[in-house]
Amino acid sequence: MYLPPAFREDRIETLHAFIRQHPLGLLTSAGESGLAATPLPFLVYPADGVHGTLRAHLARANPHWRELQGGIECLVVFMGPQGYVTPSWYPSKRETQKAVPTWNYVCVQARGRPRIVEDAAWLRRQIDDLTCAREGARPDPWMVSDAPEDYLAAQMQAIVGLEIPIDRIEGKWKLSQNRSATDRAGVIAGLGDPQDPDKNEAMAALMAQRSDSH
Repeated sequence: MYLPPAFREDRIETLHAFIRQHPLGLLTSAGESGLAATPLPFLVYPADGVHGTLRAHLARANPHWRELQGGIECLVVFMGPQGYVTPSWYPSKRETQKAVPTWNYVCVQARGRPRIVEDAAWLRRQIDDLTCAREGARPDPWMVSDAPEDYLAAQMQAIVGLEIPIDRIEGKWKLSQNRSATDRAGVIAGLGDPQDPDKNEAMAALMAQRSDSH
């Protein structure tokens, strides 16, 4: 990933937190059959390995997992808020006309060599952990144990587990850091304008939070 210093995010706790907030990652790899990509909800386990470990599961009918059995390196991309930035939001544009459109976004990329897991206890823990992560905040959370055991057993036979110890992880927070403070404030105001066709409250809030923390 192209990472200009102004956009680089290296803090491991920030990267892990981002994955927890945006767990749907695009698993990509290149094997004998060519390129393959599968979107999957991942969990990150920070204490497992130097940079943490990603865990997920795939449908057994998905041929992608067979490509991963040889331990080829794979890439998982997690995307967060993103949106168009018009030069019209820059106060400096009105003074100099020296501005072009751009796109702001946040993403994290993790690389590692995957391991396919077919152990029933591992799979049960994975679906329990994933369910708890998504259901835990609900007033009446659903639990895996709510389903009949024979039904669960049949469902688990239709999946395989995926574990990726992270060898390398990097984040890119492209939030107009290469613009002046005045221009950044203009972008935040534009993104937050309910009358603007490119309004993006999530991106505006993220930019404002980032500005306050630096």
